[in-house]
Order: sequence, then C-alpha cells, then structure tokens
Amino acid sequence: MVSRARRSSAPAGAARPGLLALLLAVSATLRLRAEELGDGCGHIVTSQDSGTVTSKNYPGTYPNHTFCERTITVPKGKRLILKLGDLDIESQTCASDYLLFTSSSDQYGPYCGRVTVPRELLLNTSEVTIRFESGTHISGRGFLLTYASSDHPDLITCLERGNHYLKAEFSKFCPAGCRDVAGDISGNMEDGYRDTSVLCKAAIHAGVIADELGGQISVLQHKGISHYEGILANGVLSRDGSLSHKRFLFTSDDCSRSLSLESDGQIRASSSWQWVSETGEQVHWSPDHARLQDQGLSWASGDSNNRKREWLEIDLGEKKKITGIRTTGSTQSNFNFYVKSFMMSFKNSNSKWRTYKGVTKTEEKVFQGNSNFRDPVQNNFIPPIVARYVRVVPQTWHQRIALKVELIGCQITQGINIITVAVPLVLLVVLLLAGMGIFAAFKKWKKKGNPYGSADAQKMGCWKQMKYPFIRHHSAEFTISYDNEKEMTQKLDLITSDMADYQQPLMIGTGTVTRKGSTFRPMDTDADAAGTNAESGGHYDCPPRAGLPEYGYRVPGPRPAHKHSLSSGACPGSAGTGAGTESTDYQMPHSTHPADGGYDQPKGAQGRDPDSQKAQLRPGTNDGYSAPRDCLRPLNQTAMTALL
Repeated sequence: MVSRARRSSAPAGAARPGLLALLLAVSATLRLRAEELGDGCGHIVTSQDSGTVTSKNYPGTYPNHTFCERTITVPKGKRLILKLGDLDIESQTCASDYLLFTSSSDQYGPYCGRVTVPRELLLNTSEVTIRFESGTHISGRGFLLTYASSDHPDLITCLERGNHYLKAEFSKFCPAGCRDVAGDISGNMEDGYRDTSVLCKAAIHAGVIADELGGQISVLQHKGISHYEGILANGVLSRDGSLSHKRFLFTSDDCSRSLSLESDGQIRASSSWQWVSETGEQVHWSPDHARLQDQGLSWASGDSNNRKREWLEIDLGEKKKITGIRTTGSTQSNFNFYVKSFMMSFKNSNSKWRTYKGVTKTEEKVFQGNSNFRDPVQNNFIPPIVARYVRVVPQTWHQRIALKVELIGCQITQGINIITVAVPLVLLVVLLLAGMGIFAAFKKWKKKGNPYGSADAQKMGCWKQMKYPFIRHHSAEFTISYDNEKEMTQKLDLITSDMADYQQPLMIGTGTVTRKGSTFRPMDTDADAAGTNAESGGHYDCPPRAGLPEYGYRVPGPRPAHKHSLSSGACPGSAGTGAGTESTDYQMPHSTHPADGGYDQPKGAQGRDPDSQKAQLRPGTNDGYSAPRDCLRPLNQTAMTALL
C-alpha cells in the first residue's frame, strides 16, 4: 500500500509545474484581455463638445493592474480644454501608475504622485488620447477629468461647489456626465440649494441642463435658510439640509408654472380599477383622480399585469410648451402602488403619437419614476415638449400602476413669422406701386388727350384763352341777372356762351379789345379787318341824348348793389350833371319789370329807331362819341379780380 501510494504521488508532484504554468498563462491572457477591454476606465460620458472621464471605482481606490485608454474629440477647428478635477495616483515615479495625454504632435505627462499637475490644459488640437495605467498599489482615488471645446473657456468640473465662488452672480459651463459623479446636494429648485452643494449636479436636479449634454448655468447667490427640503428630480436625489450662511438658485426662462387641468374630460386612460368595498361601496380609481393637487385616491390601471401597455392621457386644450412633469403613487398608505419608470408620448391635433427621445434623439428616453407611493418626483423635458396631447406610458411599477400627475410649462409665445408677414407685405407694396403707376399713366394720358384741361392751359393768359375758347374756368363764372318776371339766376361762362346777341365789339381807338368778364363779344380779328359799318352802331354804343328808348342794362356780376357793377360807367360829360342834363338820357333803370324797359329782348329791333342808332356815331354830335374809350370807366383792381 505504501509503495502504491508512493507510485501515485510521483505523478502528482510531476503535474504541479505544469498546472502552475497553465495558471500563469491563463492569468496573463486574462490580464491582456482586461487591458484590451480597458478595465481601468470608470465613468465616461461624452457629447459633441464636452464630457467627463474617471478612473474605475472613483472616488474609491482604483484597482491593481488596470489599463484605460480613450480618445476624446471636439469639433474640428476647435481647441481642447482639459480640466483635472482630481488626481490621486500612488506611484511617485510614474513607473507603473500614471496618467498620460498624447496627440498627433504633443505629449502631456505622465502625471502621478508628487509630480506637479496643471489644473487646466489648453491643447493645440481637437483630439487627444487619454491613457491611464496602474500596477500594484495600496491607495489612490485615480483621476476625474472634464473636457470641452475652446468655445467654453468658463468650463468647470463636476466637483465645483457653490461656496467655491464669492460673487453674488456668475455663469459657468458644466460638462456632460456630472449626474452620476459623487457629490452631495441639498435643497430644491424652488427654495434653492445649500451652498455646499455641487453646482453641476444641482443644475441637473433643477432641470436647467441635461446630463447627456451639459450646458451653461447662471447662478444667483442669496442668504441661506434654516432648512432645505430634498426631493428626487431628474434622476438625482437631493437630501434635506440644515442651516447655511448662503444658498444659490438658477435663473431660468420662467416656463415652470403648473398647467392646471380644469375639467374631468381632459384626462382619460386606457383602463381603470374598480372594486366593491366591504361596506358595499363602489370604489373607482378613475382618471378623474389623477390630478396631483387633489386629495384622496389616484388613478390606477385595471390590469395589474404586463399583458398590455397602459397609459394616462392628458388633453391640454391647445398646444402648449411642456417643460416637466411631477408624479406620485397612490398616496394611500394601505395601497403601496407606484410607477418606477415611464416614457412619454405626445401629439397634436390630426397627427400621430410620437415617443419622446430627449437631447440625444436616438433612443426613446425612459424617465426615473417614484420609489414609494407618497413622495413626488419631478422630471424635466430638455428640450421641451410642444404639444396638446401627452401620454404617460408606465414601463415598470410596484404591485399596480397608480399615478397622480402635474404638468409643468407655459403658453407658447406667438412669435411673428417673418416670411408669413413679409410676403403679403411685399405683395401689398408692389400692388400699391403698380396702382400708383397706372393712375399716373392714366392721368398723363388724360392730359395728353385733352390739352385744354391741362394745368398749363389753365394758367395761360387771356390771349391764349381766346385761342382755346371752349375751356371752362370756374373763376370766370358769375351770376347774371335779367329783369324778367321770374328773375332767374344761372351760371354762365362768358367766354363759351352764345354771343350772338352782342353783334358789335367795343371800339377803342383803332383797335378791338376783349375785356374778360365783360358782356362784349370778344374779337380776335385785327382792327383794320373790322367789316362792320361805322354807321351801324350797336345798342352797346353810348346812347343818344334823347329819343332812345330806355333799355335797362344790368351788367353781368352780382346784384345791382355790388360795388363792381359795370353800370357805374357813364358817357363823357355825365359826371357831376344833375337831373335834366343831356347825359341823363342814358340811365341805369332800377326797375325789373318788362314794362320799364327791362332787357328782355337783347336783339330787339322792335320799338327802336334805326336812325337813332346811326346818330350815335355821327361826327360832331358829341365829343364823347368820338372817343369810345371813355364810354366805360376804367375798372379798379378789385372789380377786375372779381370778373376774372
């Protein structure tokens, strides 16, 4: 038996070296595979122009024999900003543990232990490779690194706190990926955050920025309060906090009001839970109970299993901007129901339902819901949802789906559509200009077709007026009154009226003159072309001293009382004569009756002696008749103006 044991033990001893070699080979392979997989990399979140990278287990001790390599980039043409929030590597010589940055042209590091490390690096490139390696060590947190493009020189790390800044107001840029980095916050978006809270995580909690993208934050510091109430919001748990000297809040666009639901018809659901209590009362967990501000039951689905997709739908009545949602569970201690995660769908009138995807727009976003039936949880939509109808679609829940909701947002600001306004405005201007052009062309054509009606024709003197005898001017019209029984008044244009009643022109010296506004017939013939017999004077010649029937002449113009009536003219020698003189035979009768010799028949040869007319121009009869120029007194300026 002993010999048999010895024989059996020999092979076993011989097998030990082979087994050891096998184990070493396997461990080397695993280590090599671990290095290839980058087992030394921890939390990594990258976006287009910012991100966060940490070593494994940060802020705990990084593991032994790890390797992490990662290339980060920002848009081409930009420079990279690297900011080390924390670096704690045990090695003092950087032989086995170190952090190194390399680009196509430069190398930064290695950094470790007591080596002086710059807090910020501004690289001359848009791409760099991060390499972290560890050997055997006892302690060390590793590193936390944030980066951004040169568009954000005010970059901070995920570890910056409110009490690191003394200014009452400041603005900073938070990188993507700060939500899951260690750091406490106390407070909420309404009351503010304790000044010891980390800034970027608090901004995510308040819904100011999205963790997937990061962004600019504007901070206001105020006096502290005695108690800070914590709440779960946007996947970040804020804890209750005690009295502090200062607190900070974030400025926003003030679109965080509650969107109230006024009628029960605005909420409906895929199903609802109904049951009869021990007292025989019908208990209905209808959608009408889904308002967060209402007391009592909540909405609960009729199916507690996952056999179909349940939903709660809200109709806002019109399209609105929705920036967030608050949810609770059943709020009933004996019914521990709540939704642990959910998605959001939305649509407008006459459109299809769409699932909200968030800033990435690549995957449907799943929101973290409640962790108990009582405490409210808030989630913000970045970017906001703009819709009339929204649906909460539970994904996971505890025991049964139960919800109370409150939507946060505001009315949509009706901006002016420049294109919608500009196009009709331009068309209106074009139409106006076209109308003005057509009107101007028509007016010009009208003037060309009727030259007598043009402004130039209206401004011509009396000689040119004689050239165009049919032009009417309102300024040349006046009222002429005849001594008729009816005493009618009519408008008469002396230039265009029928002058047949007035056969002979007024002879002044050797020429023929037209007096505008007078009752004498205008003549445009030369003085030597007057074919009338000098012996045949008209009834406009100065009357004889006796024997001439008294015809009453009312000169054209206003009533006889008018100062500018031509009846004031008299023949030579009449001035200063009294009654019974020779010149008094030619008087202006005041009677308007036909029997008094009124001017009823301007052509009337009846009752007149032809010889008396011939006697008017006989030479030597009276000196006044040899100078017809003086038959009428010169008109004063006022009378001429009235007649013109």
